[in-house]
Amino acid sequence: MSIPAGAARIPAGAPAAGLLLEVEGLTRTFGGLEALSEVCFGVRPGEIVGIIGPNGAGKTTLFNLLSGFLSPTAGMIRFRGASTAGLRPDRLCRLGMARTFQVARPFLRMTVFENVMAAAVFGKDERPPAEDIRREVEEVLAATGLSAAAGLSASDLNPPQRKWLELARALATRPALLLLDEALAGLNPREVEDALPLVRSLNVDRKITILLIEHNIRAVMGLSHRVLVLDFGRLIFDGAPEAAAGNRDVVRAYLGERDDA
Repeated sequence: MSIPAGAARIPAGAPAAGLLLEVEGLTRTFGGLEALSEVCFGVRPGEIVGIIGPNGAGKTTLFNLLSGFLSPTAGMIRFRGASTAGLRPDRLCRLGMARTFQVARPFLRMTVFENVMAAAVFGKDERPPAEDIRREVEEVLAATGLSAAAGLSASDLNPPQRKWLELARALATRPALLLLDEALAGLNPREVEDALPLVRSLNVDRKITILLIEHNIRAVMGLSHRVLVLDFGRLIFDGAPEAAAGNRDVVRAYLGERDDA
């Protein structure tokens, strides 16, 4: 296993300073199947970190654990320095962690604007003035290219538009950390190219730290400051994208090459 020097790993013991997200020894079993095994990594504020790996590597299980949809069998997750143990997804969202899903499931009978507005007011202790909410929703719709579709029913959107609505709803919760689960899946090459500047702008302009799962390797390598590679539930690489392409463990995981050394 190769973990390059400089990667944001978590040493045993106290939380690592300066990390927005800390994962230490994270393990999840389903019966006799170990879907995730002793995974350790950290995410610094301002990073875009890509997660890649073959099908069944444990990527979605990892996101389900991070976002509170599953509980770990063992290990620790810390967000903003505090343990997330026992916290439900809605509580984590209020603390600043938002997630999108592979399959978008908007409120189909509501308009695009209403879908985003519902997310904008979610979890707030005091409801902001109506004008502030409207302004916030309009900004999110503009950022995701959905302004022209604001009055449409979500049921009338095409698949790419539903992807952007899923993203818009997540953005409306004002996340510090955004978990993007295959946001580019199902898009054609032109749509993918159009989407990359949007993801970068969320990171640069909105100062959102991003952790993304994506099967489009070219997009991941182009977007990410670091990549994590999972294989059979284990973290086999944590480092720079350009280093991953030449790493023997990563190549073996994807291509099944025999190690002759």
